[in-house]
Amino acid sequence: MSVKNSGPLEWETATGDLKAPRQERADHAKKLAVEKSVRRSGLVGGRLPRLWTTCMSGTVLAGFSAQGMAQAEAVVVPAERLFTSADMTGYALVVGVLSAILLSAGWLIRQRGRLEAEGNEMRAALSDANQRISRYQALIADKNRRIVIWDGQSSKPEFLGQLPAETGAPQSDGEFLAFGRWLKPASASELEKAIETLRFKAVSFDVIVETQRNEVIEVQGRLSGGRAFTRFVALNNLRAELAELKIERNRLRNSIATFESLLDSIEQPVWRRDAEGRLTWVNHAYSEAVEAGSPDQAVREGREILTSLTREKIKAGTTPESPFHDVVSTAVRGNRTFFDVVDIREASGSCGMAIDVSGEEALREELARTLKSHAETLDHLATPVAIFDGERRLQFYNQSFAQLWELEPAFLDSRPDNSELLDRLRSAHKLPEQLSWKAWKENTLSVYRSLETQTDLWHLPNGQTLRVIASAHPQGGATWVFENLTEQVDLETRYNTLLRVQGETIDHLSEGVAVFGPDGRIQLSNPAFRALWGVTEADAKHGTHIRAIETACAPSYDGADGWKSFAKIITSFEDERPSSQGTLELYSGLVLDYAVTPLPNAQTMLTFVNMTDSVRAERALKEKNEALRKADELKNDFVKHVSYELRSPLTNIIGFTDLLKTPAIGPLNDRQAEYVDHISTSSSVLLTIVNDILDLATVDAGIMRLDYSDIDLNDLLDDISMQMTDRLQEGNVALEISASAHLGHIVADQQRLKQILIKILTNAVNFAPEGSSIDMRCWREGTDFVFSVHDNGCGMTKDMLETVFNRFSTNGKGGKRSGAGLGLSIVESFVNLHNGTVTIDSEPGRGTTVACRIPSAAPQQAIAAAE
Repeated sequence: MSVKNSGPLEWETATGDLKAPRQERADHAKKLAVEKSVRRSGLVGGRLPRLWTTCMSGTVLAGFSAQGMAQAEAVVVPAERLFTSADMTGYALVVGVLSAILLSAGWLIRQRGRLEAEGNEMRAALSDANQRISRYQALIADKNRRIVIWDGQSSKPEFLGQLPAETGAPQSDGEFLAFGRWLKPASASELEKAIETLRFKAVSFDVIVETQRNEVIEVQGRLSGGRAFTRFVALNNLRAELAELKIERNRLRNSIATFESLLDSIEQPVWRRDAEGRLTWVNHAYSEAVEAGSPDQAVREGREILTSLTREKIKAGTTPESPFHDVVSTAVRGNRTFFDVVDIREASGSCGMAIDVSGEEALREELARTLKSHAETLDHLATPVAIFDGERRLQFYNQSFAQLWELEPAFLDSRPDNSELLDRLRSAHKLPEQLSWKAWKENTLSVYRSLETQTDLWHLPNGQTLRVIASAHPQGGATWVFENLTEQVDLETRYNTLLRVQGETIDHLSEGVAVFGPDGRIQLSNPAFRALWGVTEADAKHGTHIRAIETACAPSYDGADGWKSFAKIITSFEDERPSSQGTLELYSGLVLDYAVTPLPNAQTMLTFVNMTDSVRAERALKEKNEALRKADELKNDFVKHVSYELRSPLTNIIGFTDLLKTPAIGPLNDRQAEYVDHISTSSSVLLTIVNDILDLATVDAGIMRLDYSDIDLNDLLDDISMQMTDRLQEGNVALEISASAHLGHIVADQQRLKQILIKILTNAVNFAPEGSSIDMRCWREGTDFVFSVHDNGCGMTKDMLETVFNRFSTNGKGGKRSGAGLGLSIVESFVNLHNGTVTIDSEPGRGTTVACRIPSAAPQQAIAAAE
């Protein structure tokens, strides 16, 4: 029979069948124990005693027989005495022993046959029981189910079968019962309680649990024969969907119950209606509002909290996309009550909530009456007052406010924005003049973001002075009060005080400052101004015209770009007065930076800063730089001249040396040949140095131009390896080149790129130990050609690395040859000309690695270079 997906009745039958082979196994085990005991007793403690008993009984019988025979013989032949009594006794003993042996042998043969028959029968029964157990276990041990069996309350559980791995159930027996590790917390808690109730209270159960992987498992708990069975079945297809639907149904029921409990506990009436508009559920607040004994009574009797007109309005105007939301009036317990009603409609019905806003409506009406009373009071005040709401729009103004700013009632009644109102007053020239109108307005309107009352003085163009008091409202908005202080404040006194304060401040400045009015007369000047221009305090006293100042300053400086231009700017009648700045050098050697800055009220400020020391330092640096530039030009000219003059003789020396080596000139002895080789080598080295110096001089002069062409990198590497052959053999060093067989092409100067590679490889050969190898790696990164050269030489310290690219910087330590120290300088110069980079990584004792990156030139650059 199949156990998979079986019902409770089928599982009882299966567990009963499972018990039968268990009982039979126990009975067979007992029989086997008896058989073993019998076998041991027959061989050790059974057969010999029985044989001895049989022999003894035979001997006794033989004795009795001997005595009878003796007595018979004594009666029959007393005279003849054919056998003696001793002979008869011996014969009887022999006959008894033989009889006992025969009887014992027959009994043993019979017992052995019976025991063998019983053993065969028990082995057959045991084999049959094992087959039945294997068959039942094969039926039970399905991959979609697992059975846990407890025999008693404290026994160790037995496990049969396994659950699929995708469910997340552990495969080991010890971890399987730790439900909290692979089941969701709610399912694990429910299952543990059900198993405990099954084992200790004999209560069966059927539950659906969820694993951590969201898989659904059916768990059944049953009792049979004093044992507790718990079966875990992994559901699939329709049963799994049904189980998931049950779980979701329970979850939704719990959620609905939770929300209903929550709505029952609030003070606002809540209701739910069906598609026909009939009440299906209300909370306690609703039942209390309609004076019902319970929510069920309110639903049964259909007691409505809203009027019929309101319900019809909600029904007509509510859609699933547009819920109803409005304040309605109704009667609750005989009192007129205002509710803020929200009603949402769905296909199955609708639900709504009513919030009591009667108190808010009463407060709103009271506030309206209070505001009206305050408005009437403020309207009779002589002080201008304006009230703005949270959106900065004019909410209230009194007659004094309209009279102060001479604004039309139509404009004020349109509730203008505060910023718009200020802009209109500015355009009408009724607000104080400001240097930065935007900043001033931003600062004025900052009252809406401040918690403190702001107070400011406004000096209006019409001569009035207003004390402006702005107070922000906690709920948003602000109240502006304008207090006229014109009759209380003497503007001239305040102005003179301000001038004195400004004068004290300016007098302590190190810069020269002079302020002129729109009429060209000086308003104030500081001692620094008079000291720079060499004028007295009387010459620059208040009210002196700029022409007189110009005359007093003429001995120090005279020019069209001096005081004449200052006077033109200060006395100009243009609407926009320009600012100006520049530098003046006085006859005394002083260098002054000046600035002409327009001020409010048509005033102009002149400032003069003494820059003599800075200018002198700048001139000294320029002169020194010019001298260095000329010296560099002389050096370059000298190098060019000397290098070109050296190249011709060196070429002749090398040519004649090569001619002397030819056999056509005549044989040379060994010493002569050695001298000729030394001359040839030294001439080649000297020619290389001269060429390097010429290349560096060309680079420094900025006249070197690269000859761009399309270069096959693989051919270039082959050419380099051929040219380095003699140098590698001379240094006893091997060159290993690691490069792809298809490096491709690059647009660069082939001659300069070849010089870069040869200089780096020559430097590596010079420092590489004999018998070692030089590693050269080449690869492409996008359009860039990148290569690195590594030698196993002595390496360089950090101090050496800082000066390795300097010209004529040599490090002969560890090298086979000592050069002029120009190789790496040329490498760096040529790499920079290609817009590339070169880096050196070296440590003492670990060798040196030189890495270069050569980017491919753009096609336009290559074409321009070719042209």
